[in-house]
Amino acid sequence: MATPEQQVNEIDPTLELLARVPVFEALAPEDLARVAEVAVPRRFSPQQVIFREGDRSDTCYIVKEGHCRAVRHHADGRAITLAHFGVGDIFGELAMFDTDRRSATVEALDRVQALAILAGDMRRLMREHPDISAKLVVALGRRLREANERLSRQSFQTVQSRVAGVMARLVEQARNEGNDEPEVEIRITQADIAQLAGSSRESASRFLAVLERAGVLKQGRGRILVLDPAALGRYVY
Repeated sequence: MATPEQQVNEIDPTLELLARVPVFEALAPEDLARVAEVAVPRRFSPQQVIFREGDRSDTCYIVKEGHCRAVRHHADGRAITLAHFGVGDIFGELAMFDTDRRSATVEALDRVQALAILAGDMRRLMREHPDISAKLVVALGRRLREANERLSRQSFQTVQSRVAGVMARLVEQARNEGNDEPEVEIRITQADIAQLAGSSRESASRFLAVLERAGVLKQGRGRILVLDPAALGRYVY
């Protein structure tokens, strides 16, 4: 049996990760420890589906290592990428509050380690500790407002500005994962960039070519090397 000191050392990385999650950042240390106690490690292989659109919503996930994406599929076979997730990102968080069906499919892009929190465990914590529930509602409300503001801004932006904004967010995600190199490699396709920016692939491709000629980035198969991350800001307005 592990000693109390060993148990603390084992749970510290989980507490550190949970503290990075925007939904949990307002929780007190003792509340984070309660969440950590019910968090279960999960591993996923590249291209493995974590859950599908229409599945019962019963678990939320926090990325510990690797990357995932959320996609929606249409009846005609097309798929649209809605979001990319990296270390510290949470997805499926509405499962903490309701049992509606999943609104999108989430799949692993590479090897993913995650923390899974069952909805039943989280709801029990919220019943036993009302402060947790109140703080989570406030945090989710703030995330919703931020999403609405982002969508509102995008509706007035050009394709170029939206694509540059997507690239800037992906660079920020890489920085948050510990990549402090002057040049930042991002594994993503032109099609995913276009979908995240709400543009056609052709329009996104043309602007990425402009950025490449300007020396801001260099494109490869399924990846982009951002040579001058700071320059992206000049194209976002």
